[in-house]
Amino acid sequence: MTPRKRSKFKHFLGETIEVFNKNKTSWVGLVILIVMVVIAVLAPLLAPYNPVEQHILQRLQPSSQTYLLGTDHFGRDILSRIIYGARISLTVGVLSILLGLIIGGSFGLVAGYKGGWVDNTIMRVMDVFMSFPTLIMGLLIVAVLGASLTNLIVAIALTVAPRFARIARAPTVTVKERDFVEAGRAMGFSDIRIMVVHILPNILGEILVMASLWIATAVRIEASLSFIGLGVKPPIPTWGGMIREGFEFILDAPWLSVYPGAVILITVFAFNMLGDGLRDALDPKLRE
Repeated sequence: MTPRKRSKFKHFLGETIEVFNKNKTSWVGLVILIVMVVIAVLAPLLAPYNPVEQHILQRLQPSSQTYLLGTDHFGRDILSRIIYGARISLTVGVLSILLGLIIGGSFGLVAGYKGGWVDNTIMRVMDVFMSFPTLIMGLLIVAVLGASLTNLIVAIALTVAPRFARIARAPTVTVKERDFVEAGRAMGFSDIRIMVVHILPNILGEILVMASLWIATAVRIEASLSFIGLGVKPPIPTWGGMIREGFEFILDAPWLSVYPGAVILITVFAFNMLGDGLRDALDPKLRE
């Protein structure tokens, strides 16, 4: 990293910390997510039991010293399954949004820069995809591709990609008219170089803010698809799958669904609080 880039990074980091200090909930969201990531990474060390190991004689046990969050209808430890489920939810959330950002952001960047019929064609296709609700769109894609971790990531990525295309296009239309872009054209720079080197860094902030907010949506979509049986196949633990498995025991053993549902709620709130702070830090008007 060059001294100039290092100086810009330190300046941005200082402004972000200042904004986070004003908006305390951003720190709360960041701390919760760091804890979630640590738990997911260290799952084999933190989980008290094997998440798929069955103890039929201990089925549907409430919270106790042996099983802190109780057991499910197969006698599996709920706490261990929630800890391992964090791996699936966070992996799907981050990778699907990253893939959707790359796909949608690329289309939006090209559409905004080229304009004309290219812009109209790309954005009308994006409008068709956006006409479907996110959950319905994800449901259709997973139903076609089949239920697996990879297909789930691809399905959610294709669902959110049109949103990123719109987010990337709008600032691109403005930035491409600035003097430094015109200077690049005059010097004979290729369109790809202008888009990647000169325009992308100036619109990346807005895209990253929306990415942090949409990770929460991806986690929710993954849980919803797992709930209806189109997520990762059992016995791999997922939060949505745990809610679905506990739904038929909701009256006799409500902890089967309540605990994973509470974890999903906390995770979604954490991403939203962090995204709110990043938006304030990256938007000059809000920062002022």
